[in-house]
Amino acid sequence: MRRAALAGTAVAFATAVLAACGSSGGGPAAGGTPSGPAASAPAVPAPAVPGPAVTGPSGAPVGDPAGGPEDAETPDLPKVPADEITPATGTFSKPQKEYLTDRVPQGMDPAAVLQTGQETCDRLRYLVKADRDIAVAAVVTGEVADAEPAVAHLCPRHQDLVDEAALGYPDGTHTGAALRPGRYRAPSPTKDCAWRLTGAKGKELAAGSSDTGRPVSLTVPASAATFISTGCYAWLPEGATR
Repeated sequence: MRRAALAGTAVAFATAVLAACGSSGGGPAAGGTPSGPAASAPAVPAPAVPGPAVTGPSGAPVGDPAGGPEDAETPDLPKVPADEITPATGTFSKPQKEYLTDRVPQGMDPAAVLQTGQETCDRLRYLVKADRDIAVAAVVTGEVADAEPAVAHLCPRHQDLVDEAALGYPDGTHTGAALRPGRYRAPSPTKDCAWRLTGAKGKELAAGSSDTGRPVSLTVPASAATFISTGCYAWLPEGATR
């Protein structure tokens, strides 16, 4: 079966499972509906084309613009000291306490902040069941936002997803130290996928496009100075080096 068909089936499966199961999680912050702004992709020379729909445990799209606990994580607001973070009832486990450190604004219920991290873990768990590449790509693009701290403290079993995503590229313009030589694949591009690699003084090294929606691959050479991608959603490493 073609990978494009698998990706579509995977997302449909994830949506069905999430809608049926609802939000899961443990501790004092279980329940609720995932929400929060989608992470912005780097600027591109053409209008960005959205990638595959990614849904959270309640069936709502990841990155729903409606407000919620994620909105509370504003760097400008003073945070509750770590030794003062306590739930209204029960206790926080050590990993939960570590996740909440420097993340709970004054006046905010820490359980609401913890819920955000638990829902991030839920999203990854359901997406992995559907298609691992879709899960990694959702972290690369920021559609599953703030995955690194949530995984580190609340669901370390998904650390491999975060590690791989750190080596990938979302749509956008990538230059200089952000470029890593190696082979990359876009497992679920749109039908408007296009890319361009340039070297010193803007010399074109490679360019391509695809209107099939099927997976595509490219090689980022050591001589590349700029990598531009639009409509390809996310590029995952096949053999990238740090």
